[in-house]
Amino acid sequence: MRTLLQLCALIAFTSAVDFYKTLGLSRSATHKEIKKAYRSKSLEWHPDKNKSEGAAEKFSEIARAYEVLSDETKKEVYDQQGEDGLKRHEDGGMGGGGGDPFGDFFSDHFGFGGGRGQRDDSEPRTDSLEIPLRLDLKQLYQGVTLDLQYVRDVLCTQWEECVRKDQGCSGPGVKVIRQQIAPGFVQQVEQNAPQCVSRGKAWRSNCKACPKGKTQTEKINLTIDVTKGMRPEERITFEGVTDEKPGFLAGDLHFIIKEIPHNDYHRSADELYLTTEIPLVDALTGFSLDLTHVDGHTFSVDVDGVTECDHVMRVPGKGMPRRNGRGMGDLYITFEVEFPDSLTNSQRDGIRSILNSQNDEL
Repeated sequence: MRTLLQLCALIAFTSAVDFYKTLGLSRSATHKEIKKAYRSKSLEWHPDKNKSEGAAEKFSEIARAYEVLSDETKKEVYDQQGEDGLKRHEDGGMGGGGGDPFGDFFSDHFGFGGGRGQRDDSEPRTDSLEIPLRLDLKQLYQGVTLDLQYVRDVLCTQWEECVRKDQGCSGPGVKVIRQQIAPGFVQQVEQNAPQCVSRGKAWRSNCKACPKGKTQTEKINLTIDVTKGMRPEERITFEGVTDEKPGFLAGDLHFIIKEIPHNDYHRSADELYLTTEIPLVDALTGFSLDLTHVDGHTFSVDVDGVTECDHVMRVPGKGMPRRNGRGMGDLYITFEVEFPDSLTNSQRDGIRSILNSQNDEL
């Protein structure tokens, strides 16, 4: 029988990514074949051009595969030691962050652990509500705390003094009536009964203890903590804060994160994507590019040599914060080469002369 450690190792091995299969290559592929396959795959799966579900994730896998296989050192480590060995190499031989890897694995995949409590939902509850929470990419990158007021109906503080016994009430809003349909035969029929507040209890109208009725309006203060790296459609839940009614527990209030599109960057999970134009001269000679991140901080990327049109560059650690607090995702920059509208005769002759001399040297 396999031990837990062996089981986890087996699962990790079988779920590893094969970079060669990602690019549709054999392990004997040459550098030229790797480059050609990457260009074809990246154009096919680029998120700006491919709108199918999962395109962004596929594009990230392709870019990662090319990054490894186009680097002789990384490729050699990957060929000999696999993805785990490559990660150790990239981390400088140091292990990753803390935590319980087995606890995280089973919590993520099977719902075990993680301190997840379960509540008893046998009692009826008022309706839960979902409210969209629109946040821009900067707020999701940095995290933000929002204070707001929520208006709800709460029970009259002395509502129990306005309740009388009624054995016909079988639950909130429901009453059971017995009808004789034939000699010796009795039928029970359920009817809507707003006065019933719970089993065996009904509301007394015109009760002085609650002159305004069963409920009254209340404003409550809520603090929403949006942690760094939260994703669209994630929920921030406040349990038991929606409207109250006699015989019911209050439902839950769910804030659903909705991401406001950014003008320059777009996101997929923890990765960021950016498309930028560069002049032809930069594409041919190399360049340094100054960029402004989603939170306003500036950074530079340096590119040496020739940059092909639609080339994708991976910038590690410049994506979104990971929700578990362990590092950052990556940024993928697509370079579109801006060609001049026209050239003078002397410019054409100069370019032709330079390129011809380069071919002669090759």
